[in-house]
Amino acid sequence: MIDVVIRKATEQDLESIRVIYNQGIEDRIATLETELKDRAFMEEWFKNHGGRYTVIVAEYEGLVIGWGSLNPYNSRSVYDGVADLSLYIYRGFRGKGIGTKILTRLERFAKENAFHKIVLATFSFNTLGQKLYRNRGYREVGVFKNHGIIDGKFIDVMVMEKLLTH
Repeated sequence: MIDVVIRKATEQDLESIRVIYNQGIEDRIATLETELKDRAFMEEWFKNHGGRYTVIVAEYEGLVIGWGSLNPYNSRSVYDGVADLSLYIYRGFRGKGIGTKILTRLERFAKENAFHKIVLATFSFNTLGQKLYRNRGYREVGVFKNHGIIDGKFIDVMVMEKLLTH
């Protein structure tokens, strides 16, 4: 496990976050998104991540090599205690424990900000991601069959959750 600094993201991190997000899109392992994101998209996205909906980064030797965010799960107030999770790691640093560090910090932040549950969606074939989540206590809720289309093929999406209170 490499030594990284986990900290709240700033606007200066947006280009690194964008590059890592676009890698996830290009690699077809982390999102149903297929269009690469530009700076304007990321600036708008970041503006919507204030308060309880934070973005954090993992920094290694001055470089941002991963990021995670808590996102609104649903706009209805009955779901105010549920956060949706995003987590992306730079190519070459995946599988080195960085995701665990980001996820641990996000879970702590979520508890401090009155979230009682985190949910996420991952591809059924993303075993590396599933291992990370299971090791942190997430459980599989179910699989949406043919939930999206990438490169003309249907993709199944697994939903996972973690209760932050007992």
